[in-house]
Amino acid sequence: MAETARNFVAKGVAHVVLPRVAEPVPVTFILLPDFTMLAFSSAIEPLRMANQLTGQELFRWQVLTEDGKPAACSNGLAVVADGSWTGTQPEGLIFVVSGVEPEGKASAALADWLRGLWRRGRVVGGLCTGAYALARAGILKGRRFTLHWENIEGFSESWPGLEPARQVFTIEDRVMTCAGGVAAADLMLKIIHDRFGAKLSQEVMNMCLLTQRRSEADHQTTSLAARLGTRHDKLLQAAAFLEARIEEEFDLDACADHLDLSRRQIERLFHRYLGTTPVRYMNDLRLARGRALLAETDMKVTEVAVACGYASTSHFSKSFRKKYGVSPYRFSHFGADAAARAG
Repeated sequence: MAETARNFVAKGVAHVVLPRVAEPVPVTFILLPDFTMLAFSSAIEPLRMANQLTGQELFRWQVLTEDGKPAACSNGLAVVADGSWTGTQPEGLIFVVSGVEPEGKASAALADWLRGLWRRGRVVGGLCTGAYALARAGILKGRRFTLHWENIEGFSESWPGLEPARQVFTIEDRVMTCAGGVAAADLMLKIIHDRFGAKLSQEVMNMCLLTQRRSEADHQTTSLAARLGTRHDKLLQAAAFLEARIEEEFDLDACADHLDLSRRQIERLFHRYLGTTPVRYMNDLRLARGRALLAETDMKVTEVAVACGYASTSHFSKSFRKKYGVSPYRFSHFGADAAARAG
Protein backbone atom coordinates (compact mmCIF):
# COMPACT_ATOMS: atom_id res chain seq x y z
CA MET A 1 0.00 0.00 0.00
CA ALA A 2 1.42 3.34 -1.00
CA GLU A 3 2.63 5.58 1.81
CA THR A 4 0.69 8.78 2.33
CA ALA A 5 0.82 11.74 4.68
CA ARG A 6 -2.46 10.63 6.21
CA ASN A 7 -2.52 10.14 9.97
CA PHE A 8 -4.24 6.80 10.61
CA VAL A 9 -4.24 7.24 14.41
CA ALA A 10 -6.60 9.89 15.78
CA LYS A 11 -6.49 11.14 19.36
CA GLY A 12 -9.13 10.13 21.85
CA VAL A 13 -9.84 9.69 25.56
CA ALA A 14 -10.78 6.00 25.72
CA HIS A 15 -7.81 3.63 25.60
CA VAL A 16 -7.16 -0.10 25.24
CA VAL A 17 -3.74 -1.53 26.06
CA LEU A 18 -2.52 -3.79 23.27
CA PRO A 19 0.97 -5.17 22.60
CA ARG A 20 2.75 -3.32 19.82
CA VAL A 21 1.96 -4.82 16.41
CA ALA A 22 4.74 -5.22 13.86
CA GLU A 23 2.79 -4.18 10.78
CA PRO A 24 -0.68 -2.72 10.24
CA VAL A 25 -3.32 -4.72 8.37
CA PRO A 26 -3.67 -3.19 4.87
CA VAL A 27 -7.28 -2.64 3.79
CA THR A 28 -8.29 -1.47 0.32
CA PHE A 29 -11.77 -0.21 -0.54
CA ILE A 30 -12.78 -0.26 -4.21
CA LEU A 31 -15.61 2.20 -4.72
CA LEU A 32 -18.04 1.58 -7.58
CA PRO A 33 -20.42 4.23 -8.96
CA ASP A 34 -23.46 4.81 -6.72
CA PHE A 35 -21.91 2.88 -3.84
CA THR A 36 -23.70 3.00 -0.50
CA MET A 37 -22.22 5.53 1.92
CA LEU A 38 -23.63 3.76 4.99
CA ALA A 39 -21.88 0.49 4.12
CA PHE A 40 -18.58 2.27 3.44
CA SER A 41 -18.61 4.40 6.59
CA SER A 42 -19.75 1.45 8.72
CA ALA A 43 -16.72 -0.48 7.47
CA ILE A 44 -14.01 2.15 7.73
CA GLU A 45 -14.98 3.78 11.04
CA PRO A 46 -14.46 0.68 13.23
CA LEU A 47 -10.94 0.43 11.79
CA ARG A 48 -10.27 4.06 12.70
CA MET A 49 -11.65 3.51 16.19
CA ALA A 50 -9.45 0.44 16.72
CA ASN A 51 -6.40 2.57 15.86
CA GLN A 52 -7.57 5.41 18.08
CA LEU A 53 -8.29 3.20 21.09
CA THR A 54 -4.88 1.52 21.00
CA GLY A 55 -2.87 4.53 19.90
CA GLN A 56 -1.22 2.54 17.13
CA GLU A 57 -1.70 1.67 13.49
CA LEU A 58 -3.52 -1.64 13.57
CA PHE A 59 -5.14 -0.91 10.21
CA ARG A 60 -4.08 1.21 7.28
CA TRP A 61 -6.54 1.83 4.47
CA GLN A 62 -6.76 3.27 1.00
CA VAL A 63 -9.65 4.09 -1.31
CA LEU A 64 -9.36 3.30 -5.02
CA THR A 65 -11.56 3.76 -8.08
CA GLU A 66 -11.15 2.60 -11.66
CA ASP A 67 -9.94 5.97 -12.97
CA GLY A 68 -8.56 7.36 -9.72
CA LYS A 69 -11.18 10.12 -9.68
CA PRO A 70 -13.67 10.77 -6.85
CA ALA A 71 -16.59 8.33 -6.65
CA ALA A 72 -20.15 9.53 -6.19
CA CYS A 73 -22.22 7.50 -3.78
CA SER A 74 -25.96 6.91 -3.99
CA ASN A 75 -26.78 10.03 -1.93
CA GLY A 76 -24.87 12.26 -4.35
CA LEU A 77 -21.83 12.96 -2.18
CA ALA A 78 -18.38 12.26 -3.63
CA VAL A 79 -15.48 10.51 -1.91
CA VAL A 80 -11.94 11.40 -2.98
CA ALA A 81 -9.88 8.40 -4.08
CA ASP A 82 -6.23 7.74 -3.31
CA GLY A 83 -5.72 6.52 -6.85
CA SER A 84 -6.71 3.91 -9.42
CA TRP A 85 -6.79 0.19 -8.74
CA THR A 86 -5.60 -0.62 -12.24
CA GLY A 87 -2.03 -1.85 -12.25
CA THR A 88 -1.88 -2.18 -8.45
CA GLN A 89 -1.35 -5.31 -6.34
CA PRO A 90 -2.60 -4.37 -2.86
CA GLU A 91 -1.87 -6.55 0.14
CA GLY A 92 -4.24 -7.58 2.92
CA LEU A 93 -7.99 -7.20 2.60
CA ILE A 94 -9.68 -5.87 -0.56
CA PHE A 95 -13.36 -4.89 -0.41
CA VAL A 96 -15.56 -3.86 -3.35
CA VAL A 97 -18.17 -1.35 -2.18
CA SER A 98 -21.25 -1.14 -4.38
CA GLY A 99 -24.83 -0.01 -3.95
CA VAL A 100 -27.96 0.71 -5.96
CA GLU A 101 -28.51 -0.70 -9.44
CA PRO A 102 -25.41 -2.92 -9.21
CA GLU A 103 -25.96 -4.73 -12.50
CA GLY A 104 -23.19 -3.70 -14.89
CA LYS A 105 -21.28 -1.54 -12.38
CA ALA A 106 -18.39 -4.02 -12.10
CA SER A 107 -16.30 -4.09 -15.27
CA ALA A 108 -14.68 -7.18 -16.77
CA ALA A 109 -11.31 -5.61 -15.98
CA LEU A 110 -12.24 -5.32 -12.29
CA ALA A 111 -13.42 -8.94 -12.25
CA ASP A 112 -10.11 -10.12 -13.77
CA TRP A 113 -8.16 -8.00 -11.27
CA LEU A 114 -10.09 -9.41 -8.29
CA ARG A 115 -9.73 -12.98 -9.50
CA GLY A 116 -5.98 -12.53 -9.88
CA LEU A 117 -5.65 -11.12 -6.36
CA TRP A 118 -7.68 -13.93 -4.84
CA ARG A 119 -5.62 -16.58 -6.64
CA ARG A 120 -2.48 -14.98 -5.23
CA GLY A 121 -3.74 -15.43 -1.69
CA ARG A 122 -5.43 -12.10 -0.97
CA VAL A 123 -8.67 -11.81 0.95
CA VAL A 124 -11.36 -10.26 -1.26
CA GLY A 125 -14.81 -9.14 -0.27
CA GLY A 126 -17.97 -7.28 -1.15
CA LEU A 127 -19.93 -4.75 0.88
CA CYS A 128 -23.65 -4.26 0.16
CA THR A 129 -23.92 -5.37 -3.51
CA GLY A 130 -20.19 -5.87 -4.00
CA ALA A 131 -20.98 -9.57 -4.46
CA TYR A 132 -21.88 -8.74 -8.07
CA ALA A 133 -18.21 -8.02 -8.76
CA LEU A 134 -17.12 -11.20 -7.00
CA ALA A 135 -19.67 -13.22 -8.99
CA ARG A 136 -18.34 -11.80 -12.24
CA ALA A 137 -14.84 -12.72 -11.07
CA GLY A 138 -16.00 -16.32 -10.73
CA ILE A 139 -14.99 -16.80 -7.11
CA LEU A 140 -18.37 -17.30 -5.41
CA LYS A 141 -19.33 -20.73 -6.77
CA GLY A 142 -19.55 -23.25 -3.98
CA ARG A 143 -18.93 -20.61 -1.31
CA ARG A 144 -21.21 -18.87 1.16
CA PHE A 145 -21.77 -15.22 0.42
CA THR A 146 -24.35 -12.53 0.88
CA LEU A 147 -25.53 -9.12 -0.29
CA HIS A 148 -28.29 -6.70 0.65
CA TRP A 149 -31.68 -8.42 0.90
CA GLU A 150 -33.28 -5.92 -1.50
CA ASN A 151 -30.96 -7.07 -4.28
CA ILE A 152 -31.08 -10.83 -3.72
CA GLU A 153 -34.00 -11.41 -6.12
CA GLY A 154 -32.29 -9.55 -8.95
CA PHE A 155 -28.94 -11.20 -8.24
CA SER A 156 -30.49 -14.67 -8.30
CA GLU A 157 -32.03 -14.00 -11.69
CA SER A 158 -28.72 -12.74 -13.09
CA TRP A 159 -26.66 -15.54 -11.48
CA PRO A 160 -29.01 -18.56 -11.23
CA GLY A 161 -26.17 -20.89 -10.26
CA LEU A 162 -25.32 -18.91 -7.12
CA GLU A 163 -27.38 -18.86 -3.92
CA PRO A 164 -26.85 -15.89 -1.57
CA ALA A 165 -27.30 -16.47 2.13
CA ARG A 166 -29.60 -14.05 3.90
CA GLN A 167 -27.04 -13.51 6.66
CA VAL A 168 -25.59 -10.22 7.85
CA PHE A 169 -22.12 -11.29 6.73
CA THR A 170 -20.16 -14.36 5.61
CA ILE A 171 -16.51 -15.41 5.77
CA GLU A 172 -15.29 -18.41 3.83
CA ASP A 173 -12.14 -19.34 1.92
CA ARG A 174 -10.65 -15.82 1.81
CA VAL A 175 -13.97 -14.37 0.65
CA MET A 176 -15.77 -11.91 2.95
CA THR A 177 -19.15 -10.41 2.14
CA CYS A 178 -21.72 -8.43 4.07
CA ALA A 179 -25.24 -7.20 3.45
CA GLY A 180 -24.25 -3.54 3.63
CA GLY A 181 -25.58 -0.89 5.95
CA VAL A 182 -24.48 -1.38 9.55
CA ALA A 183 -23.76 -5.04 8.77
CA ALA A 184 -20.39 -3.77 7.52
CA ALA A 185 -19.62 -2.81 11.13
CA ASP A 186 -20.51 -6.33 12.26
CA LEU A 187 -18.05 -7.74 9.73
CA MET A 188 -15.27 -5.38 10.81
CA LEU A 189 -15.91 -6.13 14.49
CA LYS A 190 -15.45 -9.81 13.66
CA ILE A 191 -12.16 -9.03 11.91
CA ILE A 192 -10.97 -6.94 14.88
CA HIS A 193 -12.01 -9.68 17.31
CA ASP A 194 -10.19 -12.41 15.42
CA ARG A 195 -6.99 -10.42 14.92
CA PHE A 196 -6.71 -8.36 18.10
CA GLY A 197 -9.00 -9.92 20.69
CA ALA A 198 -12.40 -9.63 22.33
CA LYS A 199 -11.57 -6.64 24.55
CA LEU A 200 -10.69 -4.34 21.67
CA SER A 201 -13.66 -5.55 19.65
CA GLN A 202 -15.97 -4.78 22.58
CA GLU A 203 -14.52 -1.30 23.07
CA VAL A 204 -14.85 -0.51 19.37
CA MET A 205 -18.47 -1.63 19.61
CA ASN A 206 -18.95 0.74 22.55
CA MET A 207 -17.42 3.59 20.53
CA CYS A 208 -19.89 2.85 17.75
CA LEU A 209 -22.72 2.96 20.33
CA LEU A 210 -23.72 -0.56 19.32
CA THR A 211 -25.31 -2.52 22.16
CA GLN A 212 -25.19 -5.87 20.41
CA ARG A 213 -22.79 -7.43 17.93
CA ARG A 214 -24.51 -9.70 15.46
CA SER A 215 -22.93 -13.00 14.54
CA GLU A 216 -22.28 -14.27 11.04
CA ALA A 217 -25.37 -16.47 11.08
CA ASP A 218 -27.83 -13.73 12.10
CA HIS A 219 -30.58 -12.93 9.62
CA GLN A 220 -30.49 -9.60 7.77
CA THR A 221 -34.06 -8.58 8.43
CA THR A 222 -36.61 -9.05 11.16
CA SER A 223 -38.49 -12.33 11.42
CA LEU A 224 -41.73 -12.93 9.58
CA ALA A 225 -43.54 -12.60 12.91
CA ALA A 226 -42.02 -9.17 13.52
CA ARG A 227 -42.66 -8.08 9.95
CA LEU A 228 -46.33 -9.05 10.11
CA GLY A 229 -46.75 -7.88 13.69
CA THR A 230 -48.23 -11.12 14.95
CA ARG A 231 -47.16 -14.41 16.52
CA HIS A 232 -50.21 -16.36 15.39
CA ASP A 233 -48.63 -19.67 14.38
CA LYS A 234 -51.12 -20.71 11.70
CA LEU A 235 -51.07 -17.29 10.04
CA LEU A 236 -47.26 -17.29 9.96
CA GLN A 237 -47.27 -20.77 8.46
CA ALA A 238 -49.77 -19.67 5.81
CA ALA A 239 -47.76 -16.56 4.91
CA ALA A 240 -44.54 -18.58 4.72
CA PHE A 241 -46.24 -21.17 2.51
CA LEU A 242 -47.40 -18.50 0.07
CA GLU A 243 -44.09 -16.61 0.04
CA ALA A 244 -42.20 -19.79 -0.82
CA ARG A 245 -44.39 -20.28 -3.91
CA ILE A 246 -44.35 -16.81 -5.38
CA GLU A 247 -43.60 -18.09 -8.91
CA GLU A 248 -46.35 -20.71 -8.84
CA GLU A 249 -50.06 -20.40 -9.53
CA PHE A 250 -51.91 -19.13 -6.46
CA ASP A 251 -53.43 -22.13 -4.72
CA LEU A 252 -55.12 -21.41 -1.42
CA ASP A 253 -56.54 -24.93 -1.31
CA ALA A 254 -53.01 -26.38 -1.24
CA CYS A 255 -52.15 -23.97 1.57
CA ALA A 256 -55.27 -25.02 3.47
CA ASP A 257 -54.45 -28.72 3.04
CA HIS A 258 -50.86 -28.09 4.20
CA LEU A 259 -52.07 -26.40 7.40
CA ASP A 260 -55.09 -28.67 7.92
CA LEU A 261 -57.40 -25.65 7.80
CA SER A 262 -60.24 -24.58 5.55
CA ARG A 263 -59.97 -21.81 2.98
CA ARG A 264 -62.40 -19.77 5.03
CA GLN A 265 -60.30 -20.09 8.17
CA ILE A 266 -57.18 -18.84 6.35
CA GLU A 267 -59.10 -15.93 4.86
CA ARG A 268 -60.38 -14.98 8.32
CA LEU A 269 -56.83 -15.04 9.74
CA PHE A 270 -55.53 -12.72 7.03
CA HIS A 271 -58.47 -10.35 7.46
CA ARG A 272 -58.27 -10.27 11.26
CA TYR A 273 -54.51 -9.89 11.70
CA LEU A 274 -53.36 -8.26 8.45
CA GLY A 275 -56.44 -6.46 7.19
CA THR A 276 -56.17 -8.04 3.75
CA THR A 277 -56.98 -11.20 1.82
CA PRO A 278 -54.56 -14.00 0.91
CA VAL A 279 -54.94 -13.06 -2.76
CA ARG A 280 -54.01 -9.43 -2.15
CA TYR A 281 -51.15 -10.46 0.14
CA MET A 282 -49.72 -12.71 -2.56
CA ASN A 283 -50.22 -10.07 -5.23
CA ASP A 284 -48.31 -7.49 -3.18
CA LEU A 285 -45.45 -9.96 -2.77
CA ARG A 286 -45.34 -10.60 -6.49
CA LEU A 287 -45.43 -6.93 -7.40
CA ALA A 288 -42.65 -6.14 -4.92
CA ARG A 289 -40.54 -8.86 -6.48
CA GLY A 290 -41.36 -7.57 -9.96
CA ARG A 291 -40.33 -4.07 -9.00
CA ALA A 292 -37.01 -5.38 -7.67
CA LEU A 293 -36.32 -7.37 -10.84
CA LEU A 294 -37.15 -4.41 -13.08
CA ALA A 295 -34.87 -2.15 -11.05
CA GLU A 296 -31.92 -4.53 -10.66
CA THR A 297 -31.82 -6.64 -13.83
CA ASP A 298 -32.08 -6.32 -17.60
CA MET A 299 -35.02 -8.73 -17.73
CA LYS A 300 -37.87 -7.86 -20.07
CA VAL A 301 -41.30 -7.12 -18.64
CA THR A 302 -42.65 -10.37 -20.09
CA GLU A 303 -39.87 -12.31 -18.33
CA VAL A 304 -40.49 -10.53 -15.06
CA ALA A 305 -44.21 -11.30 -15.25
CA VAL A 306 -43.47 -15.01 -15.56
CA ALA A 307 -40.87 -14.89 -12.77
CA CYS A 308 -43.49 -13.33 -10.50
CA GLY A 309 -46.14 -15.95 -11.17
CA TYR A 310 -48.43 -13.97 -13.50
CA ALA A 311 -50.24 -15.88 -16.22
CA SER A 312 -50.20 -12.88 -18.54
CA THR A 313 -48.05 -9.79 -19.04
CA SER A 314 -51.13 -7.60 -19.32
CA HIS A 315 -52.37 -8.68 -15.88
CA PHE A 316 -48.96 -7.96 -14.40
CA SER A 317 -48.79 -4.55 -16.10
CA LYS A 318 -52.23 -3.48 -14.92
CA SER A 319 -51.54 -4.57 -11.36
CA PHE A 320 -48.12 -2.89 -11.37
CA ARG A 321 -49.50 0.42 -12.64
CA LYS A 322 -52.33 0.35 -10.11
CA LYS A 323 -49.93 -0.17 -7.19
CA TYR A 324 -46.97 2.01 -8.23
CA GLY A 325 -48.60 4.60 -10.50
CA VAL A 326 -46.38 3.81 -13.48
CA SER A 327 -46.27 1.06 -16.07
CA PRO A 328 -43.56 -1.61 -15.65
CA TYR A 329 -42.23 -0.68 -19.10
CA ARG A 330 -41.76 2.92 -18.06
CA PHE A 331 -40.37 1.99 -14.64
CA SER A 332 -37.75 -0.34 -16.13
CA HIS A 333 -36.43 2.48 -18.33
CA PHE A 334 -36.19 5.22 -15.70
CA GLY A 335 -32.49 4.54 -15.19
CA ALA A 336 -31.71 4.39 -18.89
CA ASP A 337 -33.66 7.59 -19.58
CA ALA A 338 -31.84 9.44 -16.82
CA ALA A 339 -28.48 8.26 -18.10
CA ALA A 340 -29.34 9.33 -21.62
CA ARG A 341 -30.37 12.80 -20.45
CA ALA A 342 -27.17 13.15 -18.42
CA GLY A 343 -25.10 12.14 -21.45
